[in-house]
Amino acid sequence: MESNWFSQLNPLVQALLATLFTWGLTALGAGMVFFFKSIHRKVLNAMLGFAAGVMIAASYWSLLAPAIEMAEMSGQTPWIPAVIGFLMGGLFLWGIDNCLPHLHLGLPIEKSEGIKTSWQRSILLVLAITIHNIPEGMAVGVAFGSLAYPEVSSTLASSIALAIGIGIQNFPEGAAVSIPLRREGMSRLKSFWYGQLSGIVEPVAAVIGAIAVIYMRPILPYALSFAAGAMIYVVVEELIPESQLGSDTDISTLGTMAGFAVMMLLDVALG
Repeated sequence: MESNWFSQLNPLVQALLATLFTWGLTALGAGMVFFFKSIHRKVLNAMLGFAAGVMIAASYWSLLAPAIEMAEMSGQTPWIPAVIGFLMGGLFLWGIDNCLPHLHLGLPIEKSEGIKTSWQRSILLVLAITIHNIPEGMAVGVAFGSLAYPEVSSTLASSIALAIGIGIQNFPEGAAVSIPLRREGMSRLKSFWYGQLSGIVEPVAAVIGAIAVIYMRPILPYALSFAAGAMIYVVVEELIPESQLGSDTDISTLGTMAGFAVMMLLDVALG
């Protein structure tokens, strides 16, 4: 992916292509519904735990640490953009969480959150995954957008590492949406469609994030921290609680550690 032609592209185009890759892996995972009708709870918990681990590691190595370094280089008090951006990201997702109707995996429809609606269970399940794809896409977009500034220490390799990490965890995420929908009686094709649809928001969020930092340089440390806060909110609010459903919580925990290790490896080795 880090070929000469890719490195010469505009950062906005790079962000778009990177998130089309992450969306593609979501669709690939959703395609598992053509081979399996159900997914074992232990496997699902391990997948959700893995996704949580990737997002926790990415929040620090790919977002918060560069934000602190950039603020320091520009003469700002390093912790101010990190803290303000991080908290604003969490508040942003909290607002969406309380407004947009959605239902977390493994819960009855009576436990749906957000504004009350008569929407079908399947739509609510897809919306739950879509919500936490917003900060993932935003994170990739901001990372690539920062490449527009040569003085910033972010590298193409570290941005690609972030996209790969998000993409890897999107694969089980796509399966975690489509297979439960199939089990509830939806056709394979329709289950696949909804599963991949949950990832379409990533390219949109990436383009918005990239445009914001390319044309508003001073907000870059805040934007990186904002994406980190939004991702941590999703991890604590959704992924970890969902991965701990059932009695085999050790599997979820090990999945989280594996996801963290993979993302840390990608970022440190490639970045």
